[in-house]
Amino acid sequence: MLIREMLEEQERKILSPYAKLSSETRGRVRQEEPCPIRPAFQHDRDRIIHSKSFRRLKHKTQVFLSPSGDHYRTRLTHTLEVAQIARTIAKALRLNENLTEAIAMAHDLGHPPFGHAGEEVLDRILPQGFKHFQQSIRVVEYLENDGQGLNLTFEVLNGISHHSKDQSEILSDDTEVMASTLEGQIVRIADVVAYINHDLDDALRGEVIKEGDIPKEYCRSLGNTHSQRINTMVTDIIYNSLRDDGSRIRMNKETYEALKGLREFLYAHVYTQEKVYADFIKCSKILTDLYQYYLENVESFSPEAGRFREEDPPERRVCDFIAGMTDRYALQRYQEIFIPRPWVT
Repeated sequence: MLIREMLEEQERKILSPYAKLSSETRGRVRQEEPCPIRPAFQHDRDRIIHSKSFRRLKHKTQVFLSPSGDHYRTRLTHTLEVAQIARTIAKALRLNENLTEAIAMAHDLGHPPFGHAGEEVLDRILPQGFKHFQQSIRVVEYLENDGQGLNLTFEVLNGISHHSKDQSEILSDDTEVMASTLEGQIVRIADVVAYINHDLDDALRGEVIKEGDIPKEYCRSLGNTHSQRINTMVTDIIYNSLRDDGSRIRMNKETYEALKGLREFLYAHVYTQEKVYADFIKCSKILTDLYQYYLENVESFSPEAGRFREEDPPERRVCDFIAGMTDRYALQRYQEIFIPRPWVT
């Protein structure tokens, strides 16, 4: 028996009847020989971690633009925190941790530079619009691996495409909104638990808000510290999901409303705060100018851009190139293209 088959047998014995077993995946777009050692979802997780897109997350903004402080979050540290929270929940519910982690590791691969401000700019200027979760799917299906994509399983792709919610309902009974697996649904809510808590932490560190600004009713429900709030939310998700026989991901109403309330507080007092958002207005001009320049000079793409699908229109290829940039690379390209250099004889 192969090691992969032994691990798949362990899943059948240990995991919940509601877990998605690796041996029962709906498969990949392109058929390939299974790994003799790793089950399908573990193989997906490894492909994602070794991708260029994943490595670039370390230089992409989470909330604060190119922070000089060592302890502010980046898109990469956000991804790792989502994965940790999601795996904790999945393990307690006896769901598939490999599938959960694979979705978590890939969920933000399509985020452009400069955080949500970058996403807003591309959504405005691209004819067909731009959403980071759709771009994440493009990255793993078409753009990675020199245009070959990562050929991930259906379940991982489904989880990536259903993780985003903006300010809409986090947990929903709408099957069109939620991922088809409980593992994907866990990542959807773990994403919110992670960013609400670490964005609060960063906002306090950056003196954008003070402890006393956080609404007291949410502190009473969730806790007064970063760790207390995460523990309350994660514990609530686990126990309420188990009470519902483990077939659905659920939260207590009071905790769920406090979670949504904190999210609204962040949108009102952090993300749109002048101290945070002023630099993103400047970044909007940078991305707009780069988009227009490359649209007029498609042939000038750096070799680092990788391969593009020939059937895609120029607008799509330019967008793919810009969305893949890190913050510092976008700033560097802008300076090289638009800022005059001193004459050197």
